[in-house]
Amino acid sequence: MNKALKELLYKMADDQLVLGHRNSEWTGVGPLLEEDIAFSSMAQDKVGQSYQLYQMLHQLGEQEPDTVAFMRNAGQFHNSQFVELPVGEYDFSLIRHFLFDHAEFLRFGMLSECSHEPLAQLARKIRGELKYHVMHANTLIKQLGTATEESVSRLQQSLEYALPYALGIFEKSPYEDELIQQGIFAGEAELQKRWAEQISKALQPTALQLPSMNSLQPITGGRRGQHTQHLQPLLDEMAEVFKIDPAADW
Repeated sequence: MNKALKELLYKMADDQLVLGHRNSEWTGVGPLLEEDIAFSSMAQDKVGQSYQLYQMLHQLGEQEPDTVAFMRNAGQFHNSQFVELPVGEYDFSLIRHFLFDHAEFLRFGMLSECSHEPLAQLARKIRGELKYHVMHANTLIKQLGTATEESVSRLQQSLEYALPYALGIFEKSPYEDELIQQGIFAGEAELQKRWAEQISKALQPTALQLPSMNSLQPITGGRRGQHTQHLQPLLDEMAEVFKIDPAADW
């Protein structure tokens, strides 16, 4: 169970850490002051969530959170490729926020019933925070997905570009069967099914069209340490403060 649980924790923590830093890039440059503040706040939440997951890994025998977060290279990270992509224009970052946070809200909801009680307790706490992330995403998607021809067109293009990467979130663990049998997690296939239903429902009030999932080729590999050229430069930037002052706090 230990290896299976660690793999699950690593990929969740790495997703949150990397996307938290990506979203922080909107600080000071958001299209609206409200969105600047919102993305900065959500980025802070995600980095904090990653820290709590790394702490749990440390309790299971892994290295200190700072070491794990800032001293690994790209090939040692388990995040999906989706979260490491550059922020791009606001339409892409909003679509990524919408797709990713729906998946995470459902994931932590499922984990709230985990047989490993410390993870179940943490999942309930994180799910409460993610509730507001999902509400924010849904509100903006509905507003811009029913606004102008340009806003709908740009969101549609970003949705079509992002979906294959988003499907990589659900890349199966090598310990998938063990996780299910031990009652730790109901599995990536079940999560993807619930996510597809949820985002389809959320998009119904908009003019956006959700492409058929069956026609898409998921972009995977991130869970196995296979990443885009964008991740290592981001990790180098993230580690700058720690390498200058290892005693600095999160």
